[in-house]
Amino acid sequence: MPAALSEHDLTQFRAIQQLAYRCAQTIAKELKPGITEKEAAHSMKTWLLDHGVQDWFHQPFAWFGPRTAFKGFDGLRHLGGFNLAFYPGKQRLEEGMPFILDCAPTLGAYTADIGYSGALGTNPQVERLLDELMAHRQLIVEQVKQRRTLAEVSQAVDRLCAAQGTLPRHKAYPFEVLAHRVEKLGERQSGPSIARFGLRNIYTLTKNALVTGRREGWSPLWSSNARSAHAPTPGLWAVEPHLGRQGVGAKFEELLVVTETEAYWLDDELPHVQRWLARGHSIDTQVAA
Repeated sequence: MPAALSEHDLTQFRAIQQLAYRCAQTIAKELKPGITEKEAAHSMKTWLLDHGVQDWFHQPFAWFGPRTAFKGFDGLRHLGGFNLAFYPGKQRLEEGMPFILDCAPTLGAYTADIGYSGALGTNPQVERLLDELMAHRQLIVEQVKQRRTLAEVSQAVDRLCAAQGTLPRHKAYPFEVLAHRVEKLGERQSGPSIARFGLRNIYTLTKNALVTGRREGWSPLWSSNARSAHAPTPGLWAVEPHLGRQGVGAKFEELLVVTETEAYWLDDELPHVQRWLARGHSIDTQVAA
């Protein structure tokens, strides 16, 4: 297993996660009718570079309209750019249209991966999906605390989607992942990217998948499949339940801390959590000290 994270490490991961969400919120407020996904993603990248980011797990993505439900997206075919549907395109934003902004910046040794959902103006379907995501956040942490296997947790998310009448659109991601590991990197400050993904982060994830995880019997890719039929692995996980209904999608993505005996969300000062609280919902607010 990778070395345990210190309180200093968790503080630094929390800081980069906050920075990533501030970026998404800032750019979301600047979205106007006619802007394309490419332009929105470029604005996010520029904002992050202006705030000290020099590397990435992946550079920013933006999806508008029916693309928020990943219509036509198909897992592994997006890897290496074989299918460009996953990448920001020419789709233009219109009034009432849903959007998702997603970025994964790195500062030094620390990375966050976040997803921010909303709509330009009013969209009741987006609001409903955002409300329904609250139950997924609570379910995931509760099941991990119970030491269910990661596959069982993901399968419980699948069942909750079925009960809600939503589709688990995270299954359109490569390897159908609900979450992936996030590791503390080495001291090098930056590195090259390929197909919008930072090689430092991908190398670390791949090393864990092909070497450490295989040897120790765990996978850094968390899904409903057999590869995740193991106990929760201590460390940080970027968790991203992505719900779809009637051509509209919404998600959050944030860091979950897993220890040998416990699990908790790294930070509750995040837009989706604060939205739920403002709407009078009770949230389990156990986070790192």
